Amino acid sequence: MQRRQFALATLSPLALAACGGGGGSDGEAPPTLQQSAIDALKRAATYMDETVSYRGGYVWSYSPDLTQTFGEMEAKRTMCWIQPPGTPSVGHVYLDAYHATDDERFYQAAERTALAVVAAQHPAGGWNYIYDFAGEESLKHWYDTIGANGWRLEEFQHYYGNATFDDAGTAVASQLMLRMYVEKKDARFLEPLNKAIDFILRAQFGPEYGIACGGWPQRFPHNPAAISSMPLPNPEQVPAGARAGMEDGDYTLHVTFNDDVMGENIKFLTMCMLSLGRSDVLNAITRAMECMRGLQQPAPQAGWSLQHLSRTTNGRAGGSPAGARSYEPRSLATHTTQTNLQQLFNYFTLTGDRKYLARVPEAIAWLKSVSLPANAAQVNPLLAGGRTHPTFVELGTNEPLYIHRYGSNIHNGAYYADKEITNTISHYSSGRVIDIAGLEKRYAELSGMTDAAVAEMAARSPLKSTGGAALPKYFSIREVDFADLFTGAKMTTPAVPETEVTTLIDELGTKNYWTAPVPEIVNPYRGDGPTTPYTGTAYRSKHVGDVYDTSPYPADNPPEIAPYVKKDKPQFIVTSDWIRRMGRLIAHVAPVA
Repeated sequence: MQRRQFALATLSPLALAACGGGGGSDGEAPPTLQQSAIDALKRAATYMDETVSYRGGYVWSYSPDLTQTFGEMEAKRTMCWIQPPGTPSVGHVYLDAYHATDDERFYQAAERTALAVVAAQHPAGGWNYIYDFAGEESLKHWYDTIGANGWRLEEFQHYYGNATFDDAGTAVASQLMLRMYVEKKDARFLEPLNKAIDFILRAQFGPEYGIACGGWPQRFPHNPAAISSMPLPNPEQVPAGARAGMEDGDYTLHVTFNDDVMGENIKFLTMCMLSLGRSDVLNAITRAMECMRGLQQPAPQAGWSLQHLSRTTNGRAGGSPAGARSYEPRSLATHTTQTNLQQLFNYFTLTGDRKYLARVPEAIAWLKSVSLPANAAQVNPLLAGGRTHPTFVELGTNEPLYIHRYGSNIHNGAYYADKEITNTISHYSSGRVIDIAGLEKRYAELSGMTDAAVAEMAARSPLKSTGGAALPKYFSIREVDFADLFTGAKMTTPAVPETEVTTLIDELGTKNYWTAPVPEIVNPYRGDGPTTPYTGTAYRSKHVGDVYDTSPYPADNPPEIAPYVKKDKPQFIVTSDWIRRMGRLIAHVAPVA
């Protein structure tokens, strides 16, 4: 692909940083806004690559002096986060900047970051949430100390030694491997790419799992030492009738819809068909689509759970809704149901098969039957913000389940679910925004298509591709979706006003990095917390417990108890904010209209 070249005048850093300022003392013309934007992209990328990264790897935020580093939890300097917006997400930005400018410096940064992702790849082919360049013993130490004391982050409380599909980490890393390989056919990325594809295919449940065939577990390969229960709550601190604990044991074995695991895997495999001609993955795609369709529950509760049993467990049949973490009770989930309906719309467009629309009305009817009470936001401010539906709905009764906790840390506290709407937990909302009207509109549009229109749509599907087609130009400006992969589709960029570009350049200044309020801070690890029962309520609706809890929390909304003090969020180099700003500059420099 031939890209247009941009010639930059030889300017001092100060002149380049000053957007639209007067010419230099020698009378040179000032840089154009386009030139200044390209220069800002390059300086911001170079600083992240050469100064902020660790061996090309990234976490989620950094103090400007790089003495504090956070992923979803506090991180060692030697660690990188795979989970978005971590290392693969940054790699996508570098590759996008290369596509926008054809400047090899961006490709070099993308290459270095992609090689960090290769280093972090599990031998089985997928990726864990995190990786430590200092080695597995250093990573295990992190899990045994910081991870083990993060009360609300149960997935980090135990070292599994395997890879995960959760939070799109494996999917986004796999996409980066695919993009890096097709860009220059660099053989260094072909083996990791093939390992990633093989990992996804091997992890998928096969026909021997019956109705679960085509689904994916949360983690793979299975660790026989995986956690199967959490400490049960103290009966004296839990209301009568409450439900608690991991109700269906080791949730890493269940068919997982949480965080759209199935949709992300299908999308990556579709990209492989489109760009590589990997027709051998079509069977896996088809089985996954059928699994989602088959696991929809019968009316009148025609929704889905976060996870479903992959096999008969404790007398409950495979395919049954399953509980996961201790604040994810066995139930149906309204937000998961909304996501799965949107995916069924995608699967109809990909295949032209109306069977994917057949039971959509049943699911919409169920969602209509389980709205939050009209006064939910008044009785519980944590259910404000336009939330329309409870997150969890009890099987059989169709009544909402709300999540609570007691105690002050992982060693004396626990989560439980009941039907009391007040005093819910803050880090995992008991309410969701469900767009019933949007679902009904999309269903009407698709179900109303003529057979001829459906056939024409399906003919352009990426599932018909024989390979060699180009992937979208950019992956970091917005999420690439199925619609962007159809023949003739063009993934356009948003318009970026010149005033915004000027502000981005000015805020970058000569320091070459941006700062933003860091979303969350942490208590430093100081050992295991007390096991003595805590009967107060200071921590029940906060992101963090006592000072022994290593869970992140917003600095401006701490528990209202000493020694916590409300303060402004500190200014950090925030990876997600850097990605956003870089994306805006990229869209300005080389828009796709």
